[in-house]
Amino acid sequence: MFTLANKITIARILFIPFFMFFLLSKSIQPIGSYMAVLIFTLAALTDTVDGYVARFQKQVTTFGKFLDPLADKLLISAALVALVELNQLAAWVAMIIIAREFAVSGLRLMAIARGKIIAASTLGKLKTTSQIIAIIAIVLNVPYLFLGKSLGWHLMALAVMLTIASGIEYFAKTKDVLLEARR
Repeated sequence: MFTLANKITIARILFIPFFMFFLLSKSIQPIGSYMAVLIFTLAALTDTVDGYVARFQKQVTTFGKFLDPLADKLLISAALVALVELNQLAAWVAMIIIAREFAVSGLRLMAIARGKIIAASTLGKLKTTSQIIAIIAIVLNVPYLFLGKSLGWHLMALAVMLTIASGIEYFAKTKDVLLEARR
């Protein structure tokens, strides 16, 4: 159960309080923001590493299949909530992203109960990548402006669009699971 890949995934979860501390501690800014981005980036990179290690070592586990997406959701949700707290992100943006994550997680649980696995789609992976990049740009407060909005704003708008599109894709691909659940 505690394979190297699963330990890497657990490390991603353990990075979250440190990320939050550095991001939210006003007394250590702006260094805190840079430390938060470093920690967040390392945590995000573990998502690629743990999957690679699990496949390379042929140690893909049910626990890992459950924990990996949960760790992603915790990391992204923590970052979004912190950005809302810092008035760097509108609450409705965070709610759209977090609500989609809960909805897709619920869909995955219903599918598992019926013996089906819903693998991450390419659009879902793009969604996650765009969210990570947008969060980093917002935390770093990248000064590039276009149409009066920051780069972080534009990247987050893209992330929201991909979040909605990938959510629709998951539900469209698994409408049979939803129909079975109604019976």
